[in-house]
Amino acid sequence: MKMRIVVIVLAVALTAPLAGCAKDNAPEAGTKDAATAEGTTTYPLTMKNCGTEMTVKAAPKRAVTLNQSAAEILIHLGVSDQISGTGYEIDKTPTEIAAQYKKIQVLSAPGQEIKHEALLKAQPDFVYGSFASMFTADQSGTRDDLHKLDVPTYLTEFDCTSHGSVANANFTLLFEEYRNLAKIFDVPSAGEKLVAEQQAVVDNALKAKQIKGTPTVMWFYSTYEGTPWAAGPGGLPQHISELVGVKNIFADAKTKWAEVSWDAVAARNPDVIVLADLTRGEPNDTAQEKINLLKKDPLTSKLNAVVHNRFITIPGRYMDPSYGSVQAMPALVEGLAALQ
Repeated sequence: MKMRIVVIVLAVALTAPLAGCAKDNAPEAGTKDAATAEGTTTYPLTMKNCGTEMTVKAAPKRAVTLNQSAAEILIHLGVSDQISGTGYEIDKTPTEIAAQYKKIQVLSAPGQEIKHEALLKAQPDFVYGSFASMFTADQSGTRDDLHKLDVPTYLTEFDCTSHGSVANANFTLLFEEYRNLAKIFDVPSAGEKLVAEQQAVVDNALKAKQIKGTPTVMWFYSTYEGTPWAAGPGGLPQHISELVGVKNIFADAKTKWAEVSWDAVAARNPDVIVLADLTRGEPNDTAQEKINLLKKDPLTSKLNAVVHNRFITIPGRYMDPSYGSVQAMPALVEGLAALQ
């Protein structure tokens, strides 16, 4: 997974109400108190994840997250002191967790994945990643190989197969991941509190939406060798599109992240283009670079969204299953309202 993705998203759909709310006296997620809250996990804990069974013998003390967004989730669960390393940074660290994130050793080059040797050198007792392509022999090592070394792993259910289709991906699935990780780290109250806070973000965005008609949208993540990638069906961008009430122009693609062509983009001529703002240093990573590309190209410069500057910029991490994903809801709702 080289995450050179063009996300074309528009929002619309409905989310099932989520069970489980935080107790009134639950500690604040992202704090040390949350991590030391009384837990209920019984170890060894065996869990099936992405079709693979893994066993955690005790709450991890030297966890390694293979990517930035995975680290951010654990930080918001209050277990940053139990993360010994991370990698694949694609965005600036959010201000509210910058101090905790800065203390974590980065095990990869900027914008690159953690290699197997670097991962083993960190002596992890748990590995958590958001992309199947990172759990390969060429990258951090396969899950089976790591399990043979007695290192349990967790892969987000959104990406069990690299860029493959995920049926009914939604915020409920993301929140279940929070609960599973909270169970692994024995901080269940922090997990429930995080779920409740994020469900409120989704609910408030839906209450605030004011959209005329059904605009079409393209979520533009990045390019790879000049080729755009787009959000297709099955992933969170499609779910968000349905929730907000817009149409994802590549909802008929075969995978949730589809390699498309500029001709296809021009033929579908989106009303709005959602730009991922990335800081990896790859070509066309920043939102402004994407705008420059679209305006200079003879084909894309004629798109309705480009001619009328109908762009919505959001941090790249919002487009992947992450702590920031729910923030794509108010960002889209507010952005669409400003463009009407």
